[in-house]
Amino acid sequence: MKQVIQSARTGKLELKEVPEPTARAGHVLVRTRASLISAGTERLVVDFARKSLAGKAKARPDLVKKVLTKARRDGAQATWAAVMTRLDEPLPLGYSAAGEVVGVGAGLEGRFRTGQRVAVAGAGCANHAEVNVVPANLVAPVPDGVADEEACFATLGSIALHAVRNLEPGLGDVVAVIGVGLVGQLAVQLLALSGARPVAVDYDAGRLDLARRLGAEAVLSPADGTMAQSVASVTGGKGCDGILIAAAGASSEAFHTAAAIARDRARVCMVGMTGTEFPYREFMQKELNLVVSRSYGPGRYDDDFERRGMKYPPGFVRWTETENLAECLRLMAPGGARRLDVGALITQRFPIAEAERAYTLVTEGTEPHLGVVLTYDEGPAAAKPAFAEARPKAGGCVLGVIGAGNFARSVLLPELRKMGGVTLHTLATHRGAVAAHGQETFGFAQAATDEAAVLENPEINAVLVATRHGSHAELTARALEAGKSVLVEKPLGLNRDEINRVIEARNGSDAFFQVGFNRRFAPLALSVREHLDRTTGPRFIVLRVNAGGVPADSWLNAPDDGGGRVLGEVCHFIDLARFFVGNDIVSVQADAAAAGGGPCDDVTATLRFSDGSLATVAYTALGDVAFSKERFEAYAGGTVITVDNFRALTVVVDGKVKTRTGRGGQDKGFRTALAAFAEAVARGGPAPVDEGELVASSIATIAVLESLQSGQRIDL
Repeated sequence: MKQVIQSARTGKLELKEVPEPTARAGHVLVRTRASLISAGTERLVVDFARKSLAGKAKARPDLVKKVLTKARRDGAQATWAAVMTRLDEPLPLGYSAAGEVVGVGAGLEGRFRTGQRVAVAGAGCANHAEVNVVPANLVAPVPDGVADEEACFATLGSIALHAVRNLEPGLGDVVAVIGVGLVGQLAVQLLALSGARPVAVDYDAGRLDLARRLGAEAVLSPADGTMAQSVASVTGGKGCDGILIAAAGASSEAFHTAAAIARDRARVCMVGMTGTEFPYREFMQKELNLVVSRSYGPGRYDDDFERRGMKYPPGFVRWTETENLAECLRLMAPGGARRLDVGALITQRFPIAEAERAYTLVTEGTEPHLGVVLTYDEGPAAAKPAFAEARPKAGGCVLGVIGAGNFARSVLLPELRKMGGVTLHTLATHRGAVAAHGQETFGFAQAATDEAAVLENPEINAVLVATRHGSHAELTARALEAGKSVLVEKPLGLNRDEINRVIEARNGSDAFFQVGFNRRFAPLALSVREHLDRTTGPRFIVLRVNAGGVPADSWLNAPDDGGGRVLGEVCHFIDLARFFVGNDIVSVQADAAAAGGGPCDDVTATLRFSDGSLATVAYTALGDVAFSKERFEAYAGGTVITVDNFRALTVVVDGKVKTRTGRGGQDKGFRTALAAFAEAVARGGPAPVDEGELVASSIATIAVLESLQSGQRIDL
């Protein structure tokens, strides 16, 4: 793998090929997607490594003292050898990154999972490297909606957040941030989010303008010579309630500025590495409180916490470095009234292959910069398809139906015939007698044996595809291309190419599609989702289906006609699990019982979701059909919910058991699904079910077969 390495002796910086690390107990193996060059801290590290031995000695007199002590004890030759050995060690650079978990060490099962997106922290851990192994307490999950290049700011955000916590700002407190580089800019935003009134102080006009855009109430430059007067104007003459020193450099000017603008007994927090000669008289007269912030927070520099995974009692230490890391990521997530905007701090992006050029920019200042992000070869996972809304169709829902098999004639067409607002225009089937009989039975205006009579008729604005499975995708795509909304019976397609064919057609159409996943419309299923939405945390779902057998020579088992019962029926329960959890499926792992020479009808599929939820679909044809066909169990937040064959719902919470039966007997949602489709056609979008969800459920079903074929988990 590639990793940025610097020689501590010569200061030479290189991108080197080194062996990949492996997961070990208490650690997570992470494939990096983005890492952040911290211009201030890493420049100091690089500059120190490039110094001569004399320069290193001058910069670190504390280390010189240790060397002299060792020389007196062990002799000059042994000491020199030890120093050279230490300087010969490769120095990994970087401490703030984000990526994907590719391995979980012992003891962390369930806490982290492969495929999970995480932010990682720590020098020597969260390196500029393609793969990192990081202790658990320096890892935090990345929320949905936060990009990798944003998540890699979480460590810097933790530094700023802990500094803000050390200031203990109250609502309305005026807090000056001296130095608005990366940490200072983050601190300005965090102060504003906490209800304080940040004032940005810096010589750089561009950074001051950025700080103002990101929440600073006032921006001041020491070069103006009016610092004290400006602060007095903002604070009503009192001075700042807090000062956060985030400047970097050898000068102690920041302490003099802090003393001049602070109110009596203000709190001063030092987070930047700057000169430390403070004006004693001014600090004493105002009785200023000075605290030096400990990097990311409690736990930092404690090997028991960081390396060995020890926990601090939250009653005594509420905000550890782990919690600070997670909180910064939470604040980055979209959806809140305000969010931590780190995207605005990114000034340059370099692929990892150009890391040396990135460091030249940072260390030599060849161009203005702030947030310099290194990117890695593999990009983020493909986003769920997003489709434009359909347009209203004049005259309500004018429906053409293609296919009239047993299911359509016994379930769908009887419901449509009774439904107001739906005009049954044309029924097309391959056999003329069936088409004519259906026209007479259900009241269609026309009958035909060619689907073109439906697809090419401009009077028809909606199509029901109820043919055998192998034609679903093609007919759906053709209807969408003709500008007609489609309700296609499951499955949407038999393979990924067919699904992509539908997606392409939908992207070019002003109509929408809906798949016949009727169970998510069932009243008891809606009740399950309602109860689950009152809980917090991950959900554990079990869907057991006693499907009964079908003849081995049934068209359902023909590869090009039916595709098998996994594609044709298990898809229902994949989608229902997706509906119950309410989050994206991220991986599928499947296994099958011995088929005994017949079709593969006895399958378990485990679905993992983006929020950490799990669902297991257990589908079998081995049981007696006199027993209940479908039973679902959901566990979440101390609540247990069961549905028995869409006839009874039981909820157990707080020790109380409540059971109710469905009104009018079993209701699997067929009528509600059809009505939702017809209404959406008439009013013109949005589709009753997010079409991206339908695609995701369809792809996850195909992944069940892929997992059975490969014996591997399939990541989506």
